Amino acid sequence: MSLHVLATGPLALVQDRGRPGFAHLGVPRAGALDRPAAALANRLVGNGPDEAVLEVVLGGLEVRADAACWVAVTGAPAPLLVDGVARGHDRPEWLPAGATLRLGRPATGVRSYLAVAGGIDVEPVLGSRSTDTLAWVGPSRVAAGTTLPVGRPRTEPRPLDVPHARRHRPLRLFPGPRADWFAEGALEVLCAATYVVEADSNRIGLRLDGAAPTRLRETELPSEGMVLGAVQVPPSGRPVVFLADHPPTGGYPVVGVVHPDDLWVCGQLRPGERVRFTPARPPSPGWGPGAATG
Repeated sequence: MSLHVLATGPLALVQDRGRPGFAHLGVPRAGALDRPAAALANRLVGNGPDEAVLEVVLGGLEVRADAACWVAVTGAPAPLLVDGVARGHDRPEWLPAGATLRLGRPATGVRSYLAVAGGIDVEPVLGSRSTDTLAWVGPSRVAAGTTLPVGRPRTEPRPLDVPHARRHRPLRLFPGPRADWFAEGALEVLCAATYVVEADSNRIGLRLDGAAPTRLRETELPSEGMVLGAVQVPPSGRPVVFLADHPPTGGYPVVGVVHPDDLWVCGQLRPGERVRFTPARPPSPGWGPGAATG
């Protein structure tokens, strides 16, 4: 079967769990920004964890199914209509053959996830069906007129599951590798301030306006490897949290690294919203920011 795209909002992309391991080739990892929401959507319709979903920014998606299928919408709570009839969020819903599914603009959050039983079955690139918006590796952005193939369902949908907590908590922050580039207490400065999300935030990075840690060096680093969640401080002093489409290298010092379990929050913050950092507890043995490498 296929989904026929009738309309999209600001941005709609095919995403799965990404393609880590290609940073040495200059290829970002990509993948869903709100990974817990994408994983829940797949579970609800009986998909495996590696199936691709649609990541929809601020609603506006309209698709028509040419065969009946189970679907689920998670993440930002966008109103869901099937042939004009309201359906539920965070649960499997039946989409009849020929029916039109519409996602409205969510009241909160940014990114909603649409899973279809069988998964979006576009051709993988480097082992993943994700699209990154830095190098544009992977499927093209989803546009009106696109036909999306859907795979064969594996199991029955799961009507009951536990949605991920959606409270926008402070971002837990581990010390970064370049503390010597900042005055003493730089991490404390970050954790004491409130930051405002800037309008040019995107899948590459969450850009923040607020208190700037004092830098001790005016020069810049030679480019070095960056990890998911790294908090860079450019010359402007405004921190940038690297997200799924971040460049594999960077030349600005990293003052901290956001805990991987908090990165979904970054993907759901709107421009103008406020966010805070908080010191992360010491990790358990064997864990480290390296778990977010790529």
